[in-house]
Amino acid sequence: MAKPFIEFKKVSKSFGTLQVLDQVNLRIYAGEITSIIGKSGVGKSVLLKHIIGLLKPDSGQILINGKPLSEFSRAEWRDFKRSLSYMFQNNALFDSLTVFENIALPLVERTSMSQAAIREKVDYRIDQFELHEVRDRYPSQISGGMQKRVALARALVTEPTMILFDEPTTGLDPLRKNAVLNMIAHYQHEIGFTGVMVSHDIPDVFFISNRVAIIENKKIPFQGTPLELEQSDNEIVWQFIHGQEVLQDQLTGLDSRPEVEKLLKTLLSKVEKHEGIFTVALFSIDDLDEIKKGVGYIASQRIFQCLAMTLKNHLIQGEYAARFGSSDVLAVFPGSDKSRAEKVVEELAGECSRQELMDPAKYKKVCIDFSLKVGVVEVSSPIDFTALLTKARENLRVIAKMECKGVLSRK
Repeated sequence: MAKPFIEFKKVSKSFGTLQVLDQVNLRIYAGEITSIIGKSGVGKSVLLKHIIGLLKPDSGQILINGKPLSEFSRAEWRDFKRSLSYMFQNNALFDSLTVFENIALPLVERTSMSQAAIREKVDYRIDQFELHEVRDRYPSQISGGMQKRVALARALVTEPTMILFDEPTTGLDPLRKNAVLNMIAHYQHEIGFTGVMVSHDIPDVFFISNRVAIIENKKIPFQGTPLELEQSDNEIVWQFIHGQEVLQDQLTGLDSRPEVEKLLKTLLSKVEKHEGIFTVALFSIDDLDEIKKGVGYIASQRIFQCLAMTLKNHLIQGEYAARFGSSDVLAVFPGSDKSRAEKVVEELAGECSRQELMDPAKYKKVCIDFSLKVGVVEVSSPIDFTALLTKARENLRVIAKMECKGVLSRK
């Protein structure tokens, strides 16, 4: 495995008689998003503050590219800090500066860019975060959710090599929370920064994270990929994940992916024993990534939310659906043949076609063609989980579409 960009080795930290970290080991890799999850007050933010030097460990070491932070020269430390950007939990916006001025501040302080170049960069972020209406307002004049988006825009404006996110979606409604997470994922892919995110938004952060670390009882009992997390047999991990009240998808109301995967394994086992059949339907929004880039992140999440919530309304007791990717939803129909799923597909297709989100006239500024697809598979003979999903994708067909036609369009 590649050498970690940042590594905690047996780091301990106490505040008076209160021990927060106890010989914590943590590895963060360059070019990835690592999410640190845990309950309130367990030390998630304390980890971030060690990385930027606001706190120093009582014992143990923190290494950057293999070199202990304690051995950094003044010049090395200055260069490292300049490569970082930090999004604070409380936003840390300046009340005396407008939204535009808050976002521009890092460029003014750290670069020699011209005013015109700064204005162009800041306006681009304002456009991406849909902050046009509050551009010239002060933080006290906008909502907490908008303040969060301003703070995120400011963290990204310098295109840093590493960004530390301390609860970036706190205070946002589910729609904008998912939009912000998608923005982080997009810019991480576009810019290639290393991201470290402290969050309690389970399971939403799993969809944008390369690695997840759980902090519990002053230690990190697990760190690995989201898939490894979901499949972990570690009792502490299982209790932590299944003890959260937020396992249901807040954006859509859909069921949690681990629960649906567990159901699928049970159903596949029954089929193998010739004890029944079931059907799955994979719904996918084509070109959702293009919608994010061209139309906007909130619009893309609203389209996904519309699909998922419409589907959920057509399911009956005993039928389940969960997100299986940024643009995919998998529905499971236990004990049903293909006809039941096709009936839901027909109802959903008709309802989605009538939604205003499928009306090109609603896209005044930018319009991008997209379609809703579905792949239905009836399972009556043995098949493994991966092959089942592959077959569903092979069966994808268009059931509803939005065509810009005469509306201004660009990709």
